[in-house]
Amino acid sequence: MKVSLCLIVWNELKGCEADVPRLPRDQFDEVFAVDGGSTDGTVEYLESMGIPVHRQPKRGLNAAYVHANDMATGDAVVVFFTKGTLPVEDVLKFRPLFEAGNELVVASRQVAGSVNEEDEHFLRPRKWAVLGLAWLAALVWRREGYVVRDVLHGFKGWTRSAFTAMKVLDHGLSIDIEMVVRSYKLRQKRCEFPTQELARGYGETHFKIWPTGKRLLAYLWFELKRRD
Repeated sequence: MKVSLCLIVWNELKGCEADVPRLPRDQFDEVFAVDGGSTDGTVEYLESMGIPVHRQPKRGLNAAYVHANDMATGDAVVVFFTKGTLPVEDVLKFRPLFEAGNELVVASRQVAGSVNEEDEHFLRPRKWAVLGLAWLAALVWRREGYVVRDVLHGFKGWTRSAFTAMKVLDHGLSIDIEMVVRSYKLRQKRCEFPTQELARGYGETHFKIWPTGKRLLAYLWFELKRRD
């Protein structure tokens, strides 16, 4: 099986400088990046490191994943966000899981052995919100197979054939939970493995919890009415 590694970036120069030199790039059949319109030198840095960069033709997180799947030449794609918050060596955990027959693999912050950036706090609103969405999606759409707990983590991998079958939206930011829901509907084989996420050492998240949450609930309403 050929596996492609795609870096999803948007003004992540500092994260790229921290993560890219440590990525095991030689363990993948190809490595490239999809950029959402960086203006901080991210593109120039990646190109200087020998990583081809594709500008996504549409704005939005969904469009980035769609473009990653389109640009990849491997049988499967792993997407990694170079924010300096995730263990880069975890990109090596995907290939064996693909070879075991999994079509969607999620690096989870919600299962045993994982670490979430909120775990050191008493109140964990983002973590609890993700778990709530996970069980809601499973209750409504899952009929068999594994229940994905981390439905909002972008660090994941998929087989290109499974992604094509999902027919995900090419706009908005529903992609992470949408891929899980679509895998439930299509009864695709899926799994998670634990990863460790640290707090950002610079900048702020692009996805604030309440505005993002409202848009995700709107997507779930759309999916309920969606004709397959």
